[in-house]
Amino acid sequence: MERVKAISYEGLPFRGKPTRVFAWLGIPNIKPGEKVPAMVLIHGGGGTAFEEWVRLWVDRGYAAIAMDTCGQVPVGNYGQWFRDDRGGPAGWGGFDQLDLPREDQWTFHAVADAVLAHSLIRSLPEVDPARTGVTGISWGGYLTCIVAGVDPRFKLAVPVYGCGFYRDTVFAANLEKLDPDYAARWMEWWDPSVYLAEADMPFLWVNGSNDFAYTMKAMQLSYRLTKGPRALCVRLRMPHAHGGAGENPREIHVFADSILKGGTALPGINSSGREGTNVWVACESKTLIPKAELNYTRDTGRWQDRKWEAAPAARNGSRFTAALPEGTRAYYFNLFDDRDCVVSTEHVEM
Repeated sequence: MERVKAISYEGLPFRGKPTRVFAWLGIPNIKPGEKVPAMVLIHGGGGTAFEEWVRLWVDRGYAAIAMDTCGQVPVGNYGQWFRDDRGGPAGWGGFDQLDLPREDQWTFHAVADAVLAHSLIRSLPEVDPARTGVTGISWGGYLTCIVAGVDPRFKLAVPVYGCGFYRDTVFAANLEKLDPDYAARWMEWWDPSVYLAEADMPFLWVNGSNDFAYTMKAMQLSYRLTKGPRALCVRLRMPHAHGGAGENPREIHVFADSILKGGTALPGINSSGREGTNVWVACESKTLIPKAELNYTRDTGRWQDRKWEAAPAARNGSRFTAALPEGTRAYYFNLFDDRDCVVSTEHVEM
């Protein structure tokens, strides 16, 4: 039996007319009566519903659904997909839609598409509705932050790159082009910072030190808002893309398994601190931590342009320690476990 299939479901009305949402839906091969966890997958800018992303999770033993959030179907080329004549508003960001009624704007529909997909997959007899998670990439990470704040049924959320506080991202330029009242309206209605404080499920935040779109500052402001446990994975110069870069970091799989399948958790950061130029981090882990690094930059200015360097941290009892190089302006630790999973401390600005 084919485990992944194309479906469509009814979205919210757009300009008073019914809409249709395309999605790929996958269910792993299971025994009669068995129930599996499920993941909702939210694509990024220029993308659509990706079949291979669903297959990735199905191969891991999860049900998965990936929906298009821009009224499209996956026919055509990246960024130029065929539009469904019954699709909702086009993406991305809806910066040019602020004159429309709120319920006709892109973010409203994209969030609703994800929440409806969640309801759909939870209703399947093969799915355990108490074990579901959501992850999204770039604009999909942005949507993940909002969805997690409005849909408490999820047991975990993994925004990749995307976060809130858009005035501290590359998209500040889009806001600056707007009339100030429109920019304020966008921030009040559609910035994830408005919704993240309502999210109390565990979060894993995945990003790179120099992401071109979502800065470490914006991400830090975002993750400090959530109420539940959080873990960070900030690799140096992580590439920004769908496919292996954003869909397949091992940390995402391990994090989901630890919550939805009872797997071994990522290492946890217990505490960290600084005494003069000496910095340290303490962690607890059920896996070995063979390596830790101090990541530091001597640069200021745009986060995207800062040069980050890595220096080994020494194990000192239950801590890893390092000396800050002269001129350090910001730093954080990366701890690597024996599965090659990375957990990061918060970055500190000097």
